[in-house]
Amino acid sequence: MKRNFNEWLSHFKDSISDYSYYVDFEKIYKNVDNVKIELNILNALIGSKNIEEEFKNILIKYPDTLECIPLLLAVRSREIFIKDELNEYLFDFKKMIYSIDDYVRFMNKSGLFELLQNHIINNLYDYVLGIEVGLDSNGRKNRGGHLMEDLVEDYIIKAGFKKDETYFKEMQLKDIEKKWGLNLSAMSGNNVSTKRFDFVIKTDNNIYVIETNFYSSGGSKLNETARSYKMLSSGAKKTRGITFIWITDGMGWMSAKGNLEETFNEMDTLYNINDLENGIIRNLH
Repeated sequence: MKRNFNEWLSHFKDSISDYSYYVDFEKIYKNVDNVKIELNILNALIGSKNIEEEFKNILIKYPDTLECIPLLLAVRSREIFIKDELNEYLFDFKKMIYSIDDYVRFMNKSGLFELLQNHIINNLYDYVLGIEVGLDSNGRKNRGGHLMEDLVEDYIIKAGFKKDETYFKEMQLKDIEKKWGLNLSAMSGNNVSTKRFDFVIKTDNNIYVIETNFYSSGGSKLNETARSYKMLSSGAKKTRGITFIWITDGMGWMSAKGNLEETFNEMDTLYNINDLENGIIRNLH
């Protein structure tokens, strides 16, 4: 029976977020503890009446404290580019490549001295902990992808497949060819692509290569994803013994449902979480 796209789309979910999705506190505590000693040394600058001289003395006695400075500005990189009225600088905070006075000017112009001197903060450890929470929010997109992979894997396991025996994770196309003696050139653009699939399921009759993703927000990438997976599906149809499955979900698709519908109409094995709940993995044979 032909599936109805709008009915299928109506089951898309707002979110699959678990408690660990929003902030990875374990990683944050580890990151801050790695610079705990240096931060405590720099705490001596809080409320200082002679902050420039004390900063110079700290850099001379404890040069490793320099590496903490970018983090105080919520910057991961150990290099920061600055263009002022006269010059351009690429400040290196792993090793001092300019004079101490240049680094003092950086602290002044960036506002860090004011932050420290005027007691706007009381403790650099707590301050950096807050910065790390903010920076970690950037990792939600990656965690969202892993959440979808974990969800799909749960259904694969519940369907009776065993890891590294009848299902495999993150397997490259060339490794699939080698393991089962297949020619997947129709899927690789004549061996140009180095595609890696999230999952591969091997049954007695077929090999299923699976891609998974979840989009909580829209963007131009979604249209390209739909087009590229339609091409992968077309290539798989030209290859005996292999089937491409795409499992996707998320309200982000509402901004790109035209391209998704086009792929849906061409691809019988495009599924969502509702399909997983209804046992689609158990039906693979």
